[in-house]
Amino acid sequence: MQERTGIITFKGNPFTLLGPELKVGEKAPDFNLVDNGLQPVSLATYGGKVKIISAVPSLDTPVCDTETRRFNQEAAALPGDVVLLTVSLDLPFAQKRWCGAAGIDKVVTLSDYQNRSFADAYGILIKELKLLTRAIFVVDAADVIRYIQIVPEVTAEPDYGAAVAAARECV
Repeated sequence: MQERTGIITFKGNPFTLLGPELKVGEKAPDFNLVDNGLQPVSLATYGGKVKIISAVPSLDTPVCDTETRRFNQEAAALPGDVVLLTVSLDLPFAQKRWCGAAGIDKVVTLSDYQNRSFADAYGILIKELKLLTRAIFVVDAADVIRYIQIVPEVTAEPDYGAAVAAARECV
């Protein structure tokens, strides 16, 4: 597995990402995730839609909580052919509980706990922590990557406006 350094820090300390470095314009890799009902989900599940994919370390942390709530608000103003997905290694049961408590109804939370296929394919697994780094991918309706944001400091929020603008350009 490819190791990449110098890309992210966690509380100021450098960490290593595992997997490939994806580029804008490339075909988005497929993945095998699980939804809150334990049903399998892949890239094809959202075929024909623009996808904002938000990867977070854990919904049970303050920044991930803030980010997912913010994207839930942003989703309300987006066209129906845009879907907002939040991926973490949290168990589906924990994701479902958190969404219910937080009133999340527009973001779809998906778990990569079974085989880390998303983490591996998108190159966002933090080697030292075995968690996903904070990242945003915008994938168009033809499954081409149109925007990538690997947040340099894991404890910082992403640039929401840039991600939403990239998705709007794909519609």
